[in-house]
Amino acid sequence: MSAVFTPAPRSCQRPPSMLRILLPPNLATTAPRDSIALKVEVDLSRPPASEILPALAALQRFGAVPAPVLFLQTTRAQLHELLTLLRGQSVFAFVNAPAKTLLWVGPILRGVSEHVNPPPAEISKPQGSPSKRHDAGGSASSRQSKIQHRKSQIDQDLTPMRVDGSENFLAISLPSRDSQAYGPALDLLKDNGFRLEPSNRKWWLRDRHKTLNFLARHMSALHEEFHAEFTANFERNTDHITIADIEAKVTEARDGYDVTLGLAAGDAASSELTSAITTNRGYIESGKQIFLIDQEVIAQVGAAQSALAGEQTALGGARQTHRVSAARVAEIDDLLEELAPGFQPPQTWRTRSNALRDLSTLQPAPLPADLAALLRPYQKLGVAWLQHLHRNELGGILADEMGLGKTLQALSLIAALHASEGPAPVLVIAPASLVENWRREAVRFTPQLRVFVHHGASRLNTGTDVPRHDLILTSYATLANDRAIFAANRFRTVIADEAQHIKNRRTRNAKALRALDAESRFLLTGTPLENSLEDLRSLFEFLLPGFVKPVPTGTRGDERRWHDDLLRTQTAPYILRRTKTAVAPELPPKIEQVIYCDLTSQQSALYRRTQEESERALFDLQASGASENKMRFATLTQLLRLRQTCCDPRLVQPEAAPEWSAKLAAFRELLDEIVDEGHRVLVFSQFTSLLALMRAELDANETPYAYLDGAMSPKARQAAVDRFQNDDSVPVFFLSLKAGGTGLNLTGADTVIHMDPWWNPAVEAQATDRAHRIGQDRVVTSYKLICSNTVEEKVLGLQETKRALLADVFEASDAASSQLELGDLRDLLK
Repeated sequence: MSAVFTPAPRSCQRPPSMLRILLPPNLATTAPRDSIALKVEVDLSRPPASEILPALAALQRFGAVPAPVLFLQTTRAQLHELLTLLRGQSVFAFVNAPAKTLLWVGPILRGVSEHVNPPPAEISKPQGSPSKRHDAGGSASSRQSKIQHRKSQIDQDLTPMRVDGSENFLAISLPSRDSQAYGPALDLLKDNGFRLEPSNRKWWLRDRHKTLNFLARHMSALHEEFHAEFTANFERNTDHITIADIEAKVTEARDGYDVTLGLAAGDAASSELTSAITTNRGYIESGKQIFLIDQEVIAQVGAAQSALAGEQTALGGARQTHRVSAARVAEIDDLLEELAPGFQPPQTWRTRSNALRDLSTLQPAPLPADLAALLRPYQKLGVAWLQHLHRNELGGILADEMGLGKTLQALSLIAALHASEGPAPVLVIAPASLVENWRREAVRFTPQLRVFVHHGASRLNTGTDVPRHDLILTSYATLANDRAIFAANRFRTVIADEAQHIKNRRTRNAKALRALDAESRFLLTGTPLENSLEDLRSLFEFLLPGFVKPVPTGTRGDERRWHDDLLRTQTAPYILRRTKTAVAPELPPKIEQVIYCDLTSQQSALYRRTQEESERALFDLQASGASENKMRFATLTQLLRLRQTCCDPRLVQPEAAPEWSAKLAAFRELLDEIVDEGHRVLVFSQFTSLLALMRAELDANETPYAYLDGAMSPKARQAAVDRFQNDDSVPVFFLSLKAGGTGLNLTGADTVIHMDPWWNPAVEAQATDRAHRIGQDRVVTSYKLICSNTVEEKVLGLQETKRALLADVFEASDAASSQLELGDLRDLLK
């Protein structure tokens, strides 16, 4: 048999992101010991497809726990069960080559099934005879649907299928009638015009054109599905016949790369190939050589050419050249590696692609030593990834799960660029409620940077002021209002926090962001992006303008799905998302973070007015000769009003609007991210009146929640706890700090939000530990919301140093017996 007719196994389509099972490369040695280590990757962000539900149930029976990534030790019988349940699904790969999914040939998973030897009782012989099919197209999927038989059974046939002939004719002997392959083989020959010669019991095809077409379309089936034998005469007569190769070539161009892809058939002109493909001829002649054109290969090349063009092409196969941007290198490299594994691109292509496909090849970012010491390994990798994209004038989305330090990684990138490239302005845009938090984080982690907050009353006057600063922080609304100031400058990089704020491309925010000029652009978000492809298109209009082509108006059905699949493939290299589960070995069991909120203008005015009124009232009270206890009580009352103003102005001024509360805006940002990521949260406050306002907001949004405060009966409290613990559809549990801070086990939550600070950090820690208890198998993230430059920040600073003072401030009932100086209390009012 000439090697020219040995078809190379073709990779299956890429595995669905919902489930992947990675097998050990030493399966041949571990299987006999019933010690097969599997790595299982499951996308928990969406409901599982029905076809994989039985396999997920089996994995749980084998001891797996629900997690995005898990490792499992299995036996041959267990792996055989998974193969049976996932038959035909492109979910299996070897762990050392995860991008290459394994090929199914009928019920056989190549490279795996032969090592899994279940007891004979587990093998059921197929019942009934195959139904006749009339599909002569010869695609891999249609052939596999025809031939449902086991390799082991075919190999045991006394009389296999035997092929003789040349380029002019074929003479094929069928396998024995008892063979599982007999019926499908008979159908195949009849469908393609073969005639039985009774004298020798062979099926003949006596036409050169039909013979070559048959070989082009069904040679791989003869090899892989029927396991046919080819006579020595056939090998001699066909040694000048070969299969047309896939040719891929990449050359550098001024604004990207030129990618040439198509079939190559010796010296045959491209027009001849086009003619053959157009007329459905399965071969082309060049000199003394005959090149067979495999219909499956034409389909693969055509699909790849459509991907290169960004639109579905009517005809594929013949050589085409497409200009592609550098941003598409990683996506197209995967495509070409699958079709033409030996192609040799330029070194710049390979460097770009390798860094995005294999993060271990990234060069570490040049960070200041003190900052590098703070970063965990996954964070250093994230900074290196951001830096690689910047150096190639690209952009990307850092989509790490909340609590993994996206802000710190972004600041580290800015510090690395400042150190390696010198001073140049960087612009960060964040929700108004988070701008102050960014400022504090920048001062804390990157004190070497000149930071300016362009927000509120503090504004740059003109665009000429921009280069004087290393880092400029602003809000989305302020950017839109002052668009001219920023559009007049080129920034080293632009970073937009909470990317969901620009998912609607038609808003002023999105338009202002797209108008910015920068060497690179980045987005930060903790919200999974794959659930809304339209949002993803909008985000990439900012990140990489022109990278994603718009979907033609009116596109529906399969064509729409094609465009959506292309979008996922194109954007995947530019989205980096790590979950807490994936990086758990690098994390402490509990992450605590303070989020600073800048008061809104209305809230700030109310706070200052309340301060002034308090000072006047206390002055008048003191002038009237009031006792010290009375003064102390009045001071505590005024402090209470200031603390309530920080939480929500409506607590002291009922006619105030919800938008006045900076803290409520920050809570909304957090909650959206928490719910979108599938987390569940405990929300603590010492003010039940604040919890009532928050509950009303969730009611308006139809977000389910549980609630517990000290006024509830023990039975009602237990019912609330049971509801939250037992119903995963309830993402939020509101609790008053005193009632919910102790004695409860709420491991159904993995996130905690403290809406206001308590005088004793131990009490806050006890509340957080409602979620972080025995039985909690996830990292718990605790957020503390603090209004900047207010009594709350003073409380935070004094928690360790003046606990006795703060105890009096928060425990007003003990004020009469307090011996603390009035001066200490009044300092908190200033």
